[in-house]
Amino acid sequence: MNNHWMPEGTVYGTLMNFHREHALWTPRMSEAPYKAPPQAPVLHIKTANTFTAAGHSIALPAGQPVAVAATLGLVMGDTGVAGAVLFNDLAIVHESYYRPPVKFQCVDGFLGIGPECVPLQRLGGLDGLNGLQLELRINGVHRQTTALAELVRDAATLLADVNEFMTLRLGDVLMLGSDCLPDGSRPLVHAGDTVEISATGFKPAVHSFVAEDKP
Repeated sequence: MNNHWMPEGTVYGTLMNFHREHALWTPRMSEAPYKAPPQAPVLHIKTANTFTAAGHSIALPAGQPVAVAATLGLVMGDTGVAGAVLFNDLAIVHESYYRPPVKFQCVDGFLGIGPECVPLQRLGGLDGLNGLQLELRINGVHRQTTALAELVRDAATLLADVNEFMTLRLGDVLMLGSDCLPDGSRPLVHAGDTVEISATGFKPAVHSFVAEDKP
């Protein structure tokens, strides 16, 4: 029996919510078609077909580079945020970052889910998340540290800004976003790799990767 936690509602991701990536994209924010920096959070959706439970493998489509990204998700309860979960938000590498086609973000299996939802109270509330660091390792080798202190909108601010234009319901998840590497890219994953995402107070989210089996 699989007792790992799984989302019960809609999962939303947040783009450009880390200072480094935001700064890298600032020169292009005034270009067409947008012609101005975004004023509200920029969100994308992870549909239910993307959900992969902790400890399970994720199939990679042939011939397409796939990036992995450590992030933390806020899980909605009856009266606000109930807890937080580690996620590995995968995407096929693409150029249209502001409005990426669903086919790049919502490939089957492309959201690795941590094994547990940690109660928010245990983490010190929303403000307690600001001191967390997410560690990403591929095949045991450290590849990236993501410090939530570097968020453009911290957890409380992001949640308030999103609630200005949409209602998050019981079971929904709002991911805080993921940071890029110094060159603006994200770590790539290949068939045969294993990715582990960890943070203090959480059991690690571990997923292996295999080649897609298509005739």
